[in-house]
Amino acid sequence: MSAQNHVKRMTAPEITARKGGDPIVCLTAYDAPTASILDEYCDLILVGDSVGMVIHGLNSTVGVTMEMMILHGQAVMRGSQKALVVVDMPFGSYEDGKERAFQNASRMMMETGCQAIKIESGSYAAETIRYLVERGIPVMSHVGLRPQSHHVLGGFRARGRRESVANEIVENAKAAAEAGSFAVVVEGVSEDIADKVTEAVSIPTIGIGASAKCDGQILVTPDMLGLFDRVPKFVHKFADQKALVEKAASEYASNVKDRSFPRMENVYHFKK
Repeated sequence: MSAQNHVKRMTAPEITARKGGDPIVCLTAYDAPTASILDEYCDLILVGDSVGMVIHGLNSTVGVTMEMMILHGQAVMRGSQKALVVVDMPFGSYEDGKERAFQNASRMMMETGCQAIKIESGSYAAETIRYLVERGIPVMSHVGLRPQSHHVLGGFRARGRRESVANEIVENAKAAAEAGSFAVVVEGVSEDIADKVTEAVSIPTIGIGASAKCDGQILVTPDMLGLFDRVPKFVHKFADQKALVEKAASEYASNVKDRSFPRMENVYHFKK
């Protein structure tokens, strides 16, 4: 690619610099075509471990592997040019020690070419975050409802409705910020807790089921596009992709059955 056609990607420091400024637009992507479409509108594209549920049909994110995340991360990198691409570290890839976390995170970045990784940030995470950042790996943290911990938390439930839990969420976010995270996702918490987190940390907060006062917002793209009938309370369906696909599939099936497809313009003929 020539220098004049080169598109500069958003960087982690540029995301951090947006704290308190223009809202940061984020969505998830798992494939090159979707990433190519979203790239024009997003500051940050997350290759979320939600891929396990919305693409692979798993019941949770726990079954997602490094190999799955690398494969989808590579696809999103091929499809995007402008947005900062962050890839989720899957369950079991970083929790049992900072050295193992670095080994897996560095592999993720080398094999995908992504610009940052994301980890779910419990009380254990600050030391690992600091270790990764000191070694050149930008980290986005994740507090509140942490899908990888849904077995411990008792399901995919909103967090921060009790004072003790609310304080824990704020403290986890502060610890992640102080350890060097460039941004923190705040998921599934009451609005007032999300606002407290945003006020308490010096890095941008990216809300999902949180508050409009967060420094940015993210949604799982298939949810936002209306691919599924049931979505979390915090999702607004900006399209009805399910109905569109159903209509197209129904029309296609009908055309095949009555032999009106393929049409003349869809078949090849010998040239005279």
